[in-house]
Amino acid sequence: PQGQANKWIKNMQRDNSLQVIKLSEADFLRTLETGIRFGQPVLLENVEEDLDPALEPVLLKQVFKKQGMMVLRLGDTDVPYSDDFRFYITTKLANPHYMPE
Repeated sequence: PQGQANKWIKNMQRDNSLQVIKLSEADFLRTLETGIRFGQPVLLENVEEDLDPALEPVLLKQVFKKQGMMVLRLGDTDVPYSDDFRFYITTKLANPHYMPE
């Protein structure tokens, strides 16, 4: 079953400009911001048990209204939020344990 979720997501979103990122990439937040702004699906793959705290507003969908539009704060930037945005996270860990926060 290793990698099946990745293959399924990539197949399902192949016509929707899926962006694939890893936490180890220096520009992963910029790619994520682009997905949020333009409603593109983003796949964060091969995560370990520790997630970057910068992902918290995305995971909690902390969207708020600012100047009449919905935005999400990513780092110190307010990013216009598209309802078409989809965020997928996959891991290679067999039985990961994630803290509730």
